[in-house]
Parts: sequence; C-alpha cells; structure tokens
Amino acid sequence: MVTLKEAVSKAELKRFVTFPFSLYRDSPYWVPPIISDELGTFDKSKNPSFQHAKAWFFMAYKDGKPAGRIVAIINKTEVDQQKVSKMRFGWFDFIDDTEVSEALLNKVIAIGKEHKLEFTEGPVGFTNLDKVGVLTEGFDHIGSMVTWYNYAYYKDHYERLGFKKEKGYVENKFPAKNADPKLFTRLNDLIKRRYNLKEVNFSRTSEIMPMADKMFDLFNTTYASLSSFVPISEVQKAYFKKKYISFINPEYIKFILDSEDKLIAFAIVMPSFSRALQKAKGKLFPFGAYHLLQAKKKNKDVYFYLIGIHPEYQNKGVTAIIFNEYHKTFSEKKVNMCYRTPELEDNIAIRQMWKHFEPKIYKRRCTYRKNL
Repeated sequence: MVTLKEAVSKAELKRFVTFPFSLYRDSPYWVPPIISDELGTFDKSKNPSFQHAKAWFFMAYKDGKPAGRIVAIINKTEVDQQKVSKMRFGWFDFIDDTEVSEALLNKVIAIGKEHKLEFTEGPVGFTNLDKVGVLTEGFDHIGSMVTWYNYAYYKDHYERLGFKKEKGYVENKFPAKNADPKLFTRLNDLIKRRYNLKEVNFSRTSEIMPMADKMFDLFNTTYASLSSFVPISEVQKAYFKKKYISFINPEYIKFILDSEDKLIAFAIVMPSFSRALQKAKGKLFPFGAYHLLQAKKKNKDVYFYLIGIHPEYQNKGVTAIIFNEYHKTFSEKKVNMCYRTPELEDNIAIRQMWKHFEPKIYKRRCTYRKNL
C-alpha cells in the first residue's frame, strides 16, 4: 500500500532531500547534491523563487518505507502574467513501482485541477536556471551538478501513465582540442573591428560581481522568445550571484562589450564537480569543501553552462570572440573535455554554433506533459 505525506518540517524536508541517496546508493553515475544547498533551495525564507511560486513537497511510502518523492510547483509569473496554464513538477524520484509513481503524479494532477490549470509538465524546476528533463539516453555517463540523473525505468513510468513527450533536450561533448583556433581566430579579429567590440576577462570573482546584474538582464533578453521562459527577477539575481558565481573560476566567465561598454554577450563555463560531489557524499564538512576546491582548481573537464548574446548581435559571428578567449584559457589550463548542458533538440542555431567542433550527443532527456 502506498501512502503520501507532505514534507513540511525541517526533518521531513531533510528526509525528502536525502531519499535519492538511498535510491542511487549503488549507482556509479549519480551525482549527489550538497544536502545543505538543496535544503536552501526548498527554504521559502532563502529561495526568492517562492516570491513568485508556490510549492508542495510530497514523500511516498510503500509498506511504511520511503519509496518516492515529488515537488508540485505553480509559478505565478508563468500562470498569471504569461497566461501559461501549467502545473509544474520536479525532483521526481521513485522506486520501480508504478503504484508509487502514479500516486505521486496523481497528487500533482489533483493540485493542478484544484487551481484550474490546463496541463502538467515536468520534470522542471522553479526557474530556467534550475535542472530540467528526465534522462532517456546516456545512463552510463556520470551526471553533473546542473542536471538530474535517473534510472532507465523512469521513462517507462511516464509513458505507462499516459504522459507524452513535450520538449526534447540533448547533451553534447567534444575534446577541447577540437576547438581549432583556425576556425575562429581570423573571424575574431574581423568581428571585433566590424562592430567595435572588445572582450573582458576576469581574474577575481570580485571583478565580476558589479557586472553580474547586467549579465542576468542580458540572459532575460536573450531567451525571452522561448515559449517556456520565465524571466529572472531582481531578487533572484542576487540569489543566483551568491549561489553560483563563487563556484565558477573567474577566468571561465567571458564578457563582450560594445563601443559604449554595453554588455552584448557573455558565456559561463564551469569546471566539472561530478567526482568531487561523489566524494563529498552530500556534505561540505569535514572533507567535501576540500574536494570541491580541488575540482575548481585542477579539473580538466568543463561544462559550458550558459551563453547569452543580445538579439541584435546574434548570427553576426560574436561567438568567434568568445571561443577565441576560451581557447586561450583552456590551453593555459590544459582542459581536456568540454561538455554542454541540456539544449533544446530543435534549436538549430545552437547546433550551427558548435558544428565545427564535431560534438557528439552522449545524453538525451525530455520533459513530459499530460493534459488535466
């Protein structure tokens, strides 16, 4: 018999956060979060997403034992301002038992109907900077700190319960040596002269912070046309600066400015923290922080996390400047492999941008939808 219980207290939320640690205990590919960080994501007093969203956290129990979890989310900006009548859900994990997955999804559906919403879609987070998608291919590759990992049976549960694929995502990788400077060095000089642009590199995190708000503004501008996009608010900017930027090597953040020092493009690359997080086992102390610091300093694998280009400069070759700067940094750091975080599979512009580096798709994921 399956029973559901809403996680409300600190103890219940900790049980919610730590459930995957037992579910994936034997998986060499699952990457655990830092428990305190995950609890902060679900803390209404800390995460500004709750100013624009309401969330419910449910645990499923089978014969008295923890068997699954899910977060039901209503993003008010999306529903009220953008008129997208969507019930979101995320952080959806469960044992291979349809009775469990069905009970959790039915709870999300019930909340959606109660609020007169038209459909539910997931797994997604609160915002566009949260994790997205259930893994459907690439189960034998290690996860990352910015994606969800899951067992192969998840896909079967969605489809068995009447959910249909909504958005598809691909993850690509390529050796850093594929970024041949002949492909972009000459174009880099040409584009900078033609549009009077200049690159900005950083050596300290403190140099980035005064410009970080402009980066998030450009992020909003760049991705505004996507149907699923929810803008980042002023309060969320401050939250994401604190949460993410300290994790990133300052030399892995690149800005491009125009002749009036206006930010027209940016890119963020992160070192891979996957192995370090596995060693940390969810805790910063006593040794987790050390493993993360070592990965930040020495890891030879990197993730292209975000690239934003102002619409006026898209398709004008600005990426040549970005790639030229990264080539210099990666050569100095002796970076080995480059990975890209999930990108919409029908985003042709993204594919064109990377094609010369001969990327290989190594993972696929998607969100699932069901009308209410």
